[in-house]
Amino acid sequence: MTEKKPILLVEDEPHIAQGLIYNLQEEGYLVTHVESGEKALNHLQESNCALVILDRMLPGIDGLEVCRQIRQQDKQLPILMLTARGDEEDRIAGLSEGADDYLSKPFNLKEFLLRVGALLRRSNWQPTAEHQPKLVRFGANRIDLETHQAQTPKGQLQLTELEMKMLSLFFDHPGKVLSRGTLLQTVWGMDPDTETRTLDNFIVRLRKYFEVDPSTPKHFLTVRGRGYRFVSKPE
Repeated sequence: MTEKKPILLVEDEPHIAQGLIYNLQEEGYLVTHVESGEKALNHLQESNCALVILDRMLPGIDGLEVCRQIRQQDKQLPILMLTARGDEEDRIAGLSEGADDYLSKPFNLKEFLLRVGALLRRSNWQPTAEHQPKLVRFGANRIDLETHQAQTPKGQLQLTELEMKMLSLFFDHPGKVLSRGTLLQTVWGMDPDTETRTLDNFIVRLRKYFEVDPSTPKHFLTVRGRGYRFVSKPE
């Protein structure tokens, strides 16, 4: 029998929580539900889980702070953030604090379950032989592909699994345009035709890390209508 994957659901609205718990259990997941950020952090200190589904707006410690604290302790644990806010800045804030994906309420249940499944299917990623040498330099940035540590002019970063998967895909194809579909399928395990701003906001996150001026990127470039391109030396 396949072991049920444990999911922590952090949601303070009972009617939403009940519906999500029912459908996640129907999919075969083992769900623990808590109503606050404090309870979520306490649970993670005592128990392991495979995924955190985290509401943005919570009483007490809000979802962004919970996400921030989780990332300080665990760089790999997948986090799916749920938000009632639809503005771009709020979504970027969630991804900037380390969330791997987000959905805006109200959301389609089928899409929610697909996102959950995609995050849980991620295998433990390791660099391939193509990544020799193990240290990648571009601009004033230096990234260790084995330790997932990055040194930037803004300080040192410990990169998450998803961040490393996307960066390594770019590093494997320098100068080449990678389509949205390729990035969504390879990094998130999503259908290439999925309509989502997660990818675009993730690029914003990388630019914030590595670009001198994120509003005028020199390394992570948008190719309108086609996708994104990485260049190690500004053109």
